[in-house]
Amino acid sequence: MTAWLMYLGEDPKRVGGGYDDNSSSHYSWDSRVPNSTAVRVGDEIVLWDGNTSLGLSVIEDIETGTGTKDLSSCPKCGKADIAERKTMTPKYRCWTTTCKAEFNLPAVETVDVMTYRARYEAGWVDLHGHLPAAELRQLCVEPKSQNALRRLRWDDFRTRVETGKNATSLSVVDSAHDLIVGGHTKATVRVRKGQPAFRAALLAEFGETCAFTGSMPASVLEAAHLYSYAKNAKHQISGGLLLRRDVHRLFDLGEIAIDPQTLLLDVAPMTRAYEVYAQLHGQPLAVNVKPAHRKWISQHWAMHRLNAGASIPAQKSGDQALVP
Repeated sequence: MTAWLMYLGEDPKRVGGGYDDNSSSHYSWDSRVPNSTAVRVGDEIVLWDGNTSLGLSVIEDIETGTGTKDLSSCPKCGKADIAERKTMTPKYRCWTTTCKAEFNLPAVETVDVMTYRARYEAGWVDLHGHLPAAELRQLCVEPKSQNALRRLRWDDFRTRVETGKNATSLSVVDSAHDLIVGGHTKATVRVRKGQPAFRAALLAEFGETCAFTGSMPASVLEAAHLYSYAKNAKHQISGGLLLRRDVHRLFDLGEIAIDPQTLLLDVAPMTRAYEVYAQLHGQPLAVNVKPAHRKWISQHWAMHRLNAGASIPAQKSGDQALVP
């Protein structure tokens, strides 16, 4: 199992950077970054900001592309280890030990790069402030590394998080890893083409309605696949529902499932510890589904419930049944 410590933030001693990152959903880098091609779908990642841990998750997708990058360097020695000074002049200084040159403008070269963007929101666990920078560095395979992407000793890191101060269970990460790896046994990178059109078609069919929680603004609704898109590679309207982002994550992880016989929601016991999700347990879907939906619902149920058992209460007399 491969795990990474990923730096998210701006380094005041460096010139350049500027990635479109969001700590709880996606992280970007390019081919100029060491270890850029070593990161894979299914890898565990831990994000930090240089001072403390931010959170961890499992990579679901890696989108690749091409672009350009401006590389700033010292005009005297050509090294990239330069810093912009806020108050002193000249504005820049080379940090290379053998140079130390000072200058007003760096040398700039535009180069072609491969771009990478990892998405990992389904298994996100917030760990903001749990581990200080010094401890995170010591949990790396190479504690003295200065790379933005550093290999992490996963077993040691996990022991620290689950048993140390502010102990936090990583079971959700395990569930996400099993689900993601199960759908990516051959491919290391996948891109969901046609996702906007798929969502638009679901909005046209179901309206602005989360299938689990009811009427919602369209801006918070996501197109959820009832099947493994990685295996099927097609957007099938009969295999999709609109879900609010949080319940979408829980559905992908199997924390919420749909009984294919009754079409009632089954919320896993661990998740029922939270009142907002406990209220969903045993409730009917908020939309009508077709027989074709039931096929995919049955497969999801078989994956996440048949071996673990289910505990949905019987529907009360007088409740309105949903007829597909």
